[in-house]
Amino acid sequence: MKTLSREEVENIETTNFIESFIKQDMLEQGLDHIVTRFPPEPNGYPHIGHIKACNIDYSMAQKFGGYMNLRMDDTNPLKESIEYENAIIDSLKWAGFKWENVYHASDYYQKMYDCAELLIKKGLAYVDDLDADTLSKYRGTLTRPGIESPSRNRSIEENLQMFRDMKAGKYKDGEVVLRAKIDMASPNINMRDPTLYRVLRATHYRTGDEWCIYPMYDFAHPISDAIEGITHSLCDIEFENHRPLYNWVVNECEFEKKPRQIEFARLNIEGTVTSKRYLRQLVESQRVFGWDDPRMPTVDGLRARGIPSVALRDFVTNVGVTKVDDAVVSPEMLDSCTRNILNNTATRVMVVLDPIKITITNYDGDGEMMTVENNSNDADAGTHEVKFGKHIFIEREDFMMDPPSKYHRLRPDGYVRLRGAYIIKCDEVKTDNQGNVTEILCSYIPESRSGNDQSGIKVKGTIHWVNADDCDDIYVHQYSNLIREGVRFEGDWDTTFNSDSLKVIHAKAEKYVLSCPKGTHFQFVRKGYYYLTTLDEKVVFNSTVSLKEGFKL
Repeated sequence: MKTLSREEVENIETTNFIESFIKQDMLEQGLDHIVTRFPPEPNGYPHIGHIKACNIDYSMAQKFGGYMNLRMDDTNPLKESIEYENAIIDSLKWAGFKWENVYHASDYYQKMYDCAELLIKKGLAYVDDLDADTLSKYRGTLTRPGIESPSRNRSIEENLQMFRDMKAGKYKDGEVVLRAKIDMASPNINMRDPTLYRVLRATHYRTGDEWCIYPMYDFAHPISDAIEGITHSLCDIEFENHRPLYNWVVNECEFEKKPRQIEFARLNIEGTVTSKRYLRQLVESQRVFGWDDPRMPTVDGLRARGIPSVALRDFVTNVGVTKVDDAVVSPEMLDSCTRNILNNTATRVMVVLDPIKITITNYDGDGEMMTVENNSNDADAGTHEVKFGKHIFIEREDFMMDPPSKYHRLRPDGYVRLRGAYIIKCDEVKTDNQGNVTEILCSYIPESRSGNDQSGIKVKGTIHWVNADDCDDIYVHQYSNLIREGVRFEGDWDTTFNSDSLKVIHAKAEKYVLSCPKGTHFQFVRKGYYYLTTLDEKVVFNSTVSLKEGFKL
């Protein structure tokens, strides 16, 4: 942890409204550091929206001195598990975040219970036995005030005994709740005697069956923040209307340290969703392989797709901090950040996705080795060798029988350069009965070898290739958005799911690619960036991002 002098705080340049609030608070309160927290609920695998939120908490602590805590919001035992907690920790570590402490809301269950008794003794909380439907109706609407429950006027002594009976397990699930006594006529519905505790017999993944009552988030969260000495509680914009309740809990529970809640807009990305509820539907309906499917916006999915952690951090940083909750970010912004990283780190290799065979009629011998650079942007990346020979594959799209005028690839009687090898000329084309090209017969120019071209032949096009007699068959998974193009997702995957979001391609690759370890990033020359992984014991290359740049930072 670092601390800052007042002069250092004064010299900090702020770039968004959260930073302005924090700087103001530090100067007014004489703070030399701040404490933030990232509080995910362990009820699912973390997604890209969690990375944005954590990045805000983490970057603020870094900029203004102090540290960030990681706290699991484990107040709903029905949905939470150690599996999800471990997934969160692993994902955040991979993304490069660091925290001072790992806490759990369940660490403070006894303190929360004590706070609830304090509110009862102050006449600020009561046990209500209205059924759920009636309680909901009594809350009123945005235009109609709520109705006070008959339970609201119970004595402090009776409420205290009933609450202790709740803890002792003398009530059925849902039979009673503990509510705050605030204002049933408040224009803010969250202040209309909100529920603080409910009866719930469920085994908690950390506390087991120790408790049969559990605090609601709006009660547990401010107490947890106050206990940990959080100075700034940064959260999703959906909690903006909950802020008065947050402050009420901190004040009425008589905490000396009072955190400041500040809200920011959540991350909305075109073509996908970042709701654990809807992502779980994809997994359970088996529309995707699992939480780590590369089409998923989960951190595990992004990792499997080959998105570098630094690119992900760059993306959420570039998205910035705003209160505009309906702003939608183009996925091309993440693609751009990814290209910026992989362009300087990915190994260049040649892979043919849709092969057509070429026979070089005037080439004799067993072939020869061509040395190619692994990455021209990295002097330390080294080289590898590719074997040239009599039979090669090129992309089907790199040959046309009757091309347009500006087509610079292979055509009948035309010349083209093979990357890292020779210039070839198309002499003859073989077709089947339907007119489909089955084989191309070419001749090569011996004097045109790359790096020592003495042929004097000028060509405008260079294409990639693989040796047909010395290559490997590989599986390439090509991905696109989960939501069909031009369709707005409104909660129904049956009408919006893009059934073409995964295409499996059987491709031909130069031998070198399978000598590389799992986790290697490649640029398939002229195609895009791909990530070497395994799926169902098969070697698979996941498409990470195309070469095309359509977004400028």
